[in-house]
Amino acid sequence: MILSLLLSTFITIFIAELGDKTQLATLTMSGTSNKPLAVFLGSSSALVLASLVGALAGGSISNFLPEIILKSIASITFFIIGIRLFINSFTSKENDNNQ
Repeated sequence: MILSLLLSTFITIFIAELGDKTQLATLTMSGTSNKPLAVFLGSSSALVLASLVGALAGGSISNFLPEIILKSIASITFFIIGIRLFINSFTSKENDNNQ
């Protein structure tokens, strides 16, 4: 019974992550860093840790914080990450041109 749960969870998450922003960010970072193994290890460990946090939290955080606050925190975090990636894309181009 636990094997079927494990398999269904794996298939669901695997399909959900295909083409997701995480995979696209990993693809971009791997292509620009020339260190695909380091990017793989970093993104894999980040996904495992994020999944662990999600599994342990399991929605109990919503008992302490309203949904609007949780969505606001997620939105602000994604915005900050996006801006940093955007700025870094121009910074890395400038560094490449100077070398």
